[in-house]
Amino acid sequence: MEDCIFCKIIKREIPANIVYENEDFLVFMDNRPTSPGHTLTIPKKHYRWVWDVENIGEYFSVVKKIALAQRSAFDVDLIRSNVYGEEVPHAHVSTWPETEGDKLDLALNAKKIIEAL
Repeated sequence: MEDCIFCKIIKREIPANIVYENEDFLVFMDNRPTSPGHTLTIPKKHYRWVWDVENIGEYFSVVKKIALAQRSAFDVDLIRSNVYGEEVPHAHVSTWPETEGDKLDLALNAKKIIEAL
């Protein structure tokens, strides 16, 4: 979809703090984080809704990989998530560690997650 902001991130037309990428999925830091380490996991192919993603098992394997890295990177037990996807019309799963403090430095938090992968 031409005007989709997430498709533009996939094409590298818009910068993002990318923490993980494979052939089908991309994970990057949310630019309006709920807490430090807040990421968005998206399919590289444009789907409107998460439930339309053909390889949804692989999709959630990536989400799990990121959630486990967040637990390790931020030394927490609780990782929150949602799949609302209403604010951007591109399937996405949002995950964030339940943390204290306000260290919302996206690049630093991206580095912590990458190192935990």
